[in-house]
Amino acid sequence: MIIKNSEFSISSPTIAKCPNDTKNEYAFIGRSNVGKSSLINMLCNHKGLAKTSAKPGKTLLINHFIINKEWYIVDLPGYGYAKNSKTVRNKLEQMIAQYLLQRKQLVNVFVLIDIRHEQQKIDREFIDWLGKSNIPFSIVFTKADKLSVGKAKANAAAWMKKLEDTWEEIPPYFVTSSESKLGREEVLDYIGRINAELAGETLTLPEEPIEEEAQEPAETDEKAE
Repeated sequence: MIIKNSEFSISSPTIAKCPNDTKNEYAFIGRSNVGKSSLINMLCNHKGLAKTSAKPGKTLLINHFIINKEWYIVDLPGYGYAKNSKTVRNKLEQMIAQYLLQRKQLVNVFVLIDIRHEQQKIDREFIDWLGKSNIPFSIVFTKADKLSVGKAKANAAAWMKKLEDTWEEIPPYFVTSSESKLGREEVLDYIGRINAELAGETLTLPEEPIEEEAQEPAETDEKAE
């Protein structure tokens, strides 16, 4: 799938303030500093679309980016940032849960995992909760450029292998790097297939990429790397 244009649409404090239309939404979420903003910018081939920040945990809103005028990338606040107050953490958890459980336009959640680390309890608990809640999701391993190719593949495989202790069917996963654009085509093609299936169409990919249109950036919580 080719992204022809991408732009910031709206930041919403609650699900009720999210766009009032029926376009498909693909949510991106992970722990603070997992590389979420960088990944979104890489996928859209639009540097600065999702602004990075030197302060983790800054995103407190649901950010919508309209893609090709047809579907949305949704940047959700990061979870697990301990320095946020308990009140803020509870508010974010409630907002995230309401969006994931109630947003009818949501068709897939991409859970971002730093490929350099072993499976963390907070990530596993979140993924298990998605499964129990019947929320469709995929796993995106980030920062693969920080490791050798072999080590990155081994880490991802080991991480997914640990899911087999309770999961009968392992969710799809992707290994990515915002620096080298590794995994970009795979993630976008995956989104394209879902969009086509939901529309009852056969997916046809253009042979030549179309240059990105410049748009205004939105503020998110990701640290520049």
